Amino acid sequence: MIRRLLALGGAAGLFALAGPAIAAAPADAPVVDAPAGRIAGTREGAIEVFRGIPYALPPVGARRWRPPAPMPRWEGTRAAREFGPACIQPPQGSLDSIYARAEPLPQSEDCLTLNIWAPADARGAPVILWIHGGALWSGSSREEMYDGARLAARGVVVVSINYRLGALGWFAHPQLSAESPDHVSGNYGLLDQIEALRWVQENIAAFGGDPGNVTIAGESAGALSVLYLMVAPQARGLFARAISQSGYMVSMPELGRARHGAPSAEAAGERLASQLRAPNLAALRAMDAARLNAAAAAAGYVPFGAVDGHVLPEQMVDAFNAGDQAPVPVLIGFNAGEIRSLRVLAPQPPASAAEYEAAIRQRYGDLADPFLRLYPASDMAESILAATRDALYGWTAENVAVKQTAIGQPAYLYLFDHGYPAADEANLHAFHASELPYMFGTFDCTPARWPRPPRDAREQALSDAMIDYWTSFARDGRPGSAHGPAWTPYGASRAYMRFADAPRMERGLMPGMYALSEEIVCRRNAAGDIGWNWNVGLWSPSNPPAVAACRR
Repeated sequence: MIRRLLALGGAAGLFALAGPAIAAAPADAPVVDAPAGRIAGTREGAIEVFRGIPYALPPVGARRWRPPAPMPRWEGTRAAREFGPACIQPPQGSLDSIYARAEPLPQSEDCLTLNIWAPADARGAPVILWIHGGALWSGSSREEMYDGARLAARGVVVVSINYRLGALGWFAHPQLSAESPDHVSGNYGLLDQIEALRWVQENIAAFGGDPGNVTIAGESAGALSVLYLMVAPQARGLFARAISQSGYMVSMPELGRARHGAPSAEAAGERLASQLRAPNLAALRAMDAARLNAAAAAAGYVPFGAVDGHVLPEQMVDAFNAGDQAPVPVLIGFNAGEIRSLRVLAPQPPASAAEYEAAIRQRYGDLADPFLRLYPASDMAESILAATRDALYGWTAENVAVKQTAIGQPAYLYLFDHGYPAADEANLHAFHASELPYMFGTFDCTPARWPRPPRDAREQALSDAMIDYWTSFARDGRPGSAHGPAWTPYGASRAYMRFADAPRMERGLMPGMYALSEEIVCRRNAAGDIGWNWNVGLWSPSNPPAVAACRR
């Protein structure tokens, strides 16, 4: 193992290509001599932490909107004691949001860094690579809630990464495709994630990790990214397992043609360039990064992975239906109250139950009866939240469990249905991302307006169980905990773990939900002109008629 601990007094005078040399550091500071270069971190109890390590050259200037370029080995010893800046993102929205930070994140276009938490005595340890959420628009690996120390204390090496966001990370354009040797554009944020995985393959052994035992994990847009990576050929073999928390397998734009109700990604890029009054790529690359991304957000640009036949060869749903996804064990699930904190994704209830039922019957036709059984007019407000949740998150989670099981891989499905006083009193029971402080063990690191879990024995026991399940899954693909029951794979019995007051195994998640959503997605996919995302319930178009290929 290359890893060493040494005093740094003799490191003065060594200069780094990609960062400042270290003149002095505490005698017990950890220094790793990795293929990337010598890296000095900090010792925090029994955990060694390395922050802000660059894994690719800065994607600036002529490298804007190009695949990430590997970082050459630097000279000297790089200080890795501070997080790198977040990738450029628009100003955060309402400060009343539970997700809003008290202070803005430091940002830069030069942002392709990662962080590592490793047990001091790690040798061949399993690795979890964490991908942050934020709708591909926002977020950062430096968020306090993602602190990996408590996971690392269970014997895993935790890596968290930044990746390009918004228009800087997902913008496609015909001129970019023309200059690409692969004749594609967009998906730069996903390519960043793949480059980070390559960096881990080459370097993580120096930190005590096993490059052959890497689990990719993420929440929300990070979980979407996990699904992207599962169908991206370039990512194949770079990870051994996958964890997806509140992922959404929605329809994706295609690079060169309009399909599923969306313009092509290139056409959306041309429209944005016109709105930005940029006549060519040179003008776009010369624009200030923060101004460009903010203007793109204001213009209504939506970042998304695009089906380009190369990085993302096909719609995710088609890949999973065909068994083309990565053949790896998965741990996947969603939260009971996803939409309670994301109400912008759901329509307002109409004036009456009769109006609600009439609208559903008009939109769903022969599927109206099963829809109304699941989402009745008798409680419209709750039905609207549940229908949107299930179309985005519930169907995705169970679909992945079904499709991984079909290719002979174990799938561990969960529903996070845990409430606590501060959340329940705010009508935010099991809201989107509320599982994060539990699986990271970071109750004291939530944003200022986040309903904070109490520090009591019940909450700590649930957190301990989740940390056990997540880290044991990363270790050997079988989640287990002394604080909860054995976790049975989904299999033929449709088993799942329900995290409520405590973990417990159940069977048959939300009967009827998966079958209905699967039928709707299948029909829309077959029709080719309607997407599947949050256009559900009262926001649904008229659904296509039954087809032989889509049997419930």
